[in-house]
Amino acid sequence: MIWNETAECMDAEQRREMQSRRLRDTVARVYQNVEFYRKKMQELGIEPGDVKTIEDIVKLPFTTKKDLRENYPFGLCAAPESQFVRIHASSGTTGKPTAVPYTRKDLDNFSECVARAICCTGGTNKDVIQIAYGYGLFTGGLGLHDGATKLGAGVIPSSGGNTRNQLTLMKDFKSTILACTPSYAMFLAESLQEAGIRKEELSLKIGIFGAEPWSNEMRKKIQEGLGLTAYDIYGLSEIMGPGVAASCAVQDGLHVAEDHFYPEILNPDTLEPVADGTVGELVFTHLTKEAMPLLRYRTRDLSSIEHGSCACGRTTAKMGRILGRSDDMLIIRGVNVFPSQVESVLLEVAEVSPNYVIIVDRQGTMDTIEVKVELDERYVPDDLGDLERIKETIKHKLNSVLRIGVRVTLAEHKTIERSEGKAKRVVDRRHI
Repeated sequence: MIWNETAECMDAEQRREMQSRRLRDTVARVYQNVEFYRKKMQELGIEPGDVKTIEDIVKLPFTTKKDLRENYPFGLCAAPESQFVRIHASSGTTGKPTAVPYTRKDLDNFSECVARAICCTGGTNKDVIQIAYGYGLFTGGLGLHDGATKLGAGVIPSSGGNTRNQLTLMKDFKSTILACTPSYAMFLAESLQEAGIRKEELSLKIGIFGAEPWSNEMRKKIQEGLGLTAYDIYGLSEIMGPGVAASCAVQDGLHVAEDHFYPEILNPDTLEPVADGTVGELVFTHLTKEAMPLLRYRTRDLSSIEHGSCACGRTTAKMGRILGRSDDMLIIRGVNVFPSQVESVLLEVAEVSPNYVIIVDRQGTMDTIEVKVELDERYVPDDLGDLERIKETIKHKLNSVLRIGVRVTLAEHKTIERSEGKAKRVVDRRHI
């Protein structure tokens, strides 16, 4: 099912003309109403009239999270505060939260995009969606809630936490769709046995997971543990929240709501555009946002873009899964290390679970990296030799992928702290 065929299956030239028109309107509005952008454009020698087509977007200035913090709370807004009907804030993963207000029209567009995203994963108005994202300043809970309501689906607003109760509700209310972070979905799967519930007793068929990077290997584990098909949903508070993009049944990228958000992929060092399929930093420009439209917002998320038609019938650009964040990337002894690389290796080893933490330290002038991972609860070693064999296997695989020496520590089941929201995978003790 496609929620909005006009927007999602539009001819490429029609979409380009619409994006060009909306970009011109957005640029004119921020130039007139936002001092920050007016000054930035004047410094670059640009006026609104210089932006005629969507290709002219490369002339425009970038926006960063630092800019949002320096203009906190409403310095980047193009609409009067009297028109704000809701204010969300970022989750503060990498620092102080940033405020993001919405007008009534902004919320209408938000729920429209989320309804599209749920349909993209196969959801319909006959589904019961259990939303285990946090409700509150974080956009995940309320964003999914409004979109599911617009779709006409049943909503269980369970929010995050209280895992045993989540599973009871899931069983008793016959939830067919689960929406939460992938790490929490993994935690729910491993908590089933403790709750005395078999996955066959659940009615789940679809999982809509996002808000943190995750690997294909983790997807397989979640699907096996909960008996559903897992889909990606992408969003970030600064742009809108969930629903900026979502994967479809083809499972080959996430369809971007291009009529509302224009995506670019840039080389994070040169900030020049890269070719389709090349990994770089994901940058978004609002095309319809009223309260706080952002030009070329640098998400720091690493992804890629492909243009062209999809077998599902949609014609919107597809972004690749998030591989990590350019500012979460660890540089250890000159080598770029992403937590997703470590996770993919660990999930290839049957004797360990997906619960791990990466500890980076500095001894003298030498950076060190330790991967601490839990043993799978079903694994019982015969002797210490078995444990040494597992450690060596993981070390060898990690060394092959990362090209640096890694210390591996095995931990007992459930001794690494669990997360009911975004998982904390890295502890960097270098203080650099």
